[in-house]
Amino acid sequence: MKILALESSATAASAALCQDEALVAQTFLHTGLTHSQTLLPMVRDLLGACALTPEEVDLIAVAAGPGSFTGLRIGVATAKGLAWAAEKPCAGCSTLAAMAWNLAGFSGQVCAAMDARRHQIYNARFQVDGAAPRRLTPDRAIALEDLVAELQGTQIPQLVVGDGAQLCYEALTAAGIPARLAPPNLRLQSAWGVAREGLELARAGQLLTPEQLVPHYHRLSQAERERLARERAQDK
Repeated sequence: MKILALESSATAASAALCQDEALVAQTFLHTGLTHSQTLLPMVRDLLGACALTPEEVDLIAVAAGPGSFTGLRIGVATAKGLAWAAEKPCAGCSTLAAMAWNLAGFSGQVCAAMDARRHQIYNARFQVDGAAPRRLTPDRAIALEDLVAELQGTQIPQLVVGDGAQLCYEALTAAGIPARLAPPNLRLQSAWGVAREGLELARAGQLLTPEQLVPHYHRLSQAERERLARERAQDK
């Protein structure tokens, strides 16, 4: 199965082409440019270098959340447009599960962390033993202090991955919880992980039509939170 995968959930953006588990090509940018500037050109250049068109891939996978609201919308909208035009199915992948795939070759517990601001992280924990990551928690927005409380007393080192890894690592180690940062080259989100998670969704029969593909934010946007705060203030 040829999988075109897109990752734009945080500050880095990437696109990958995979043949089942094998990575064929990947483009990765962490330059500060907006994903609206970079993602489609990356896809165009990647497919061009592989002498393929979107019609010749079998599946379009995308990091559907959690993550940056704007980044997720750009990634999902790009995937939907490509899939609609090429009449291909989609895989809406958990950003956190895709990150865990980066460390699937290790053995231990993976703590995937994305900076969600407001003293929170987007987080999920996984067990890895050289094969597919096994979930220990659902995807969630969680306060760092609540994650520390959840892991308090554990002697199992947490291998921390994601754009919020440093923040999470510092909170865990300050509380005496054993933790290690993932290697720098594997720490940030990548489209290869999205492709690998997309393959698992395909094997499980959990693919989507372009119409069904939507972002999963896991909490309200700032504008929605401010609106609710104003409504509560008016009700008092």
